[in-house]
Amino acid sequence: MKNVLITGSARGIGAQTAKLFAAEGYNVIVNYNTSENEAAETCREISLSGGNSVMIKADVSKRSEAEHLFSEARKEFGPIDVLVNNAGVAQIKLFTDITDEDYDRMFDCNVRSVFNCCQLALPDMIHKKNGRIINVSSMWGITGASCEVHYSASKAAVIGLTKALAREVAPSGITVNAVAPGVIDTPMNSGFDKETMEALKEETPVGRIGTPEDVARAILFLADEKSSFITGQTLGIDGAFI
Repeated sequence: MKNVLITGSARGIGAQTAKLFAAEGYNVIVNYNTSENEAAETCREISLSGGNSVMIKADVSKRSEAEHLFSEARKEFGPIDVLVNNAGVAQIKLFTDITDEDYDRMFDCNVRSVFNCCQLALPDMIHKKNGRIINVSSMWGITGASCEVHYSASKAAVIGLTKALAREVAPSGITVNAVAPGVIDTPMNSGFDKETMEALKEETPVGRIGTPEDVARAILFLADEKSSFITGQTLGIDGAFI
């Protein structure tokens, strides 16, 4: 049985990804930072469906906490076969109003967390000559978003990290890919009012807002052995928005 660690998997895309991997027979490490109740509910649903999971608290932007996460995960299930770097934050703000604290938090949560977890997962993957890493970026990391400059820049950095790391670890049988979700019905977008969401829906050519399951299924595909020749890629899941 393979083991998957999904950062930020208490709710939204992460939670749906956790449940989907569990349904496919994976042992699932549900990572959370502040959303303890939601993480417990995700694990409860996995258990009710006959799956195996454990919830572990860690702010993966902090190296010591990320190390604790991987140590506890290994004690519970063994080495990580699939790493999904999903943890992240967003913020809408005029560029001229972004503070040093805003910038640092954005890059810590969205980029340093990916750096930390990739470094911690790779030794076991390299030893086994096999592994899958899937990083969650955003369509705004590809095209950029007004009033989300620091967010767009951080997600673009995730894509750059993905492409470079994929080349470096490919000889070790490890693939590294990214997904770039569009407008998805998640708590991260809950701050938008109904009119804004309707406008975004109209801008999406397929005529609907994406679901967490849309993204989760793409992540599961990239984790599968059938996708072993796909690496260094960014898969857009945006209904042709860009």
